[in-house]
Amino acid sequence: MPDPRWYQSLYWRIALGFVGVLACVLTAQAIVFVWVSGRAADVWPGRTPAEYAQLIAADVATALGDQPGLDLDAYVNERFPGTYRAFVVVTGDRRTVYSRAVLAPPMMGRAALSRLGVEAPASLEGGRGGRGRGGRGGGAGGPGGDGARQAALAFASIRVGGTTVGMVAVSLAPPPLSAAISNLGPALAAQAFVMLCVGALLVAVIVFGPARRRLRGLQGAVAAVGAGRHDVRAPAGGGDEVAALAHAFNEMAQALEERTRALTESDRVRRQLLADVSHELGTPLAAIRGYVETLSMPGAVPDDATRDRYLGIVAQETERLGRIVGDLLDLARMEGGGQTFHRAVVPMLPLFRRVLDRHEPSLQSLGIEVRMGVEPESLTVVGDGARLEQALQNLAANAIRHTPPGGYVDLRAVEEAGVVVLTVDDCGPGVPPEHLDRVFDRFYKVDAARAGTVVPSGSGLGLSIVRAIVSTHGGTVTVANRPEGGARFAIRLPSSGPPSAGGAGH
Repeated sequence: MPDPRWYQSLYWRIALGFVGVLACVLTAQAIVFVWVSGRAADVWPGRTPAEYAQLIAADVATALGDQPGLDLDAYVNERFPGTYRAFVVVTGDRRTVYSRAVLAPPMMGRAALSRLGVEAPASLEGGRGGRGRGGRGGGAGGPGGDGARQAALAFASIRVGGTTVGMVAVSLAPPPLSAAISNLGPALAAQAFVMLCVGALLVAVIVFGPARRRLRGLQGAVAAVGAGRHDVRAPAGGGDEVAALAHAFNEMAQALEERTRALTESDRVRRQLLADVSHELGTPLAAIRGYVETLSMPGAVPDDATRDRYLGIVAQETERLGRIVGDLLDLARMEGGGQTFHRAVVPMLPLFRRVLDRHEPSLQSLGIEVRMGVEPESLTVVGDGARLEQALQNLAANAIRHTPPGGYVDLRAVEEAGVVVLTVDDCGPGVPPEHLDRVFDRFYKVDAARAGTVVPSGSGLGLSIVRAIVSTHGGTVTVANRPEGGARFAIRLPSSGPPSAGGAGH
């Protein structure tokens, strides 16, 4: 699977998702901040100290006009609880109210009374954050000191019915940071906590949730494979790193499943082979053991002729046992790639003649006619001449075995579109259709189904060896029944030889 594009990358998705959620949280936080700070209209940065003073003076004047005996301290600090600037409200009857949110600077009340034209009591002092009362040291600094203090304040008169009944003084000094924190901090902290929780939830659901579900699916597939289930696959949708990992895991699981299936089939074949070998070797061994035991028993053999016949049977079974073992070794070497392959140009006509010479005694004793044709006579194939001759010898022996006396065997070689086709036909009963797919299996015999067999059957490995030889040469071998009767084995080989042969010699 190719590497995911950058916008499909899980890491980029996490990063972009986190940045996006963080931007949304910060935007929401800014909106909340504006909303909370906008509620404190009296502390909005666009209002000057003089405007604050005018706002407070107008509000107090209205309240005093309606209720002359108003509790001024409670009213003012209820109306203006969160101001960022220190202020003081004084009346002609020397009632003095200080701001509670921000501590008023010293002598602020005295300056307001002085501006009102009312003499401050000797006990008046400024600087309390609650109900400031009076102050001391009124003469300190002299008139010049009072002028300097008044210059640092903004004043507004409280007028009721056209008469000045009080004075409001607001400090020109910038509001302290602690005031903003104490006033807006709790509300902003609560809003920030809520926004943080919402942002974390969004990141978990939008960014990490899908990745977690897919990783959990991959984890479940890994656990299933670890438990021995090789048919399980992980969800591989998407184009990020998780999808790439799931795709690689699925390929591994597919390979494991194929290898497990191959091992299971190999184990089945091995068990079947052991059973077949045991059966095939057991028959001649039982015969040899029986006749040897008979020959070793005193008086069991009545005459020399019987003894010679028993010894001949033992020799035949021993030879048969040797052929089976030899065929097994040949087949194992060819199928395992350990057989040396000698590549050369092999003429077909001499090869057919050697096959006929090898079987001439059997052909003459059974009266079987041989028909042979090579077109053209100079036809050749590239391969191992000895192994090709062995394959044709096995096919010819099989054809002779299933040809009735007086019948014929036909060997042909032709070239068709760059492929050399070798056919071996007999005129026997043919192969039952249900056996056609298994005639090349090890130890598989259909002699019982093919009536007319005269020559004793072989080891059951001859056709398996033929298939192994042909496969080594890059060709194929097939069997079919002819319409006129009998079976046809056809070998198809590339005329230029096999493309490669593992462990082959040249």
